[in-house]
Amino acid sequence: MEDHGLSRRQLFNLKRKTLEKRIKNYYRTTNDGNGAIEMLVALQVREELCEEDFSYMLANLVQHIFLRTRSNAALRRYYIFFAEYFEKKEWRLLLIKLFPAKTYIAEKLKTLYTQFIKEPLAGLVGS
Repeated sequence: MEDHGLSRRQLFNLKRKTLEKRIKNYYRTTNDGNGAIEMLVALQVREELCEEDFSYMLANLVQHIFLRTRSNAALRRYYIFFAEYFEKKEWRLLLIKLFPAKTYIAEKLKTLYTQFIKEPLAGLVGS
């Protein structure tokens, strides 16, 4: 992990409020969503290792980065760690945004299944 304005030691020692302030400030000054997301993933690891609460940290910033910035490899790599930050509808939109080709293929396969398998078999059942 690169140094994104906070060292590893700071990420695992500072208090939640200080970290929130510094990560927000980092994102505001650099507009580096990838770095902010990487720091938040590290804080999720810290939450699992320690008793301190870092759940839903900077949820608004996470939603902004994932839904309003351009899709890239880092967002596709880390999106699964932030599933609980989104409602069901937002999550669906995020998946469409991050993986447009997979979504398109899945929709086409569903259409083909309905046209060639489901509907013809339903017609046979009625006869």
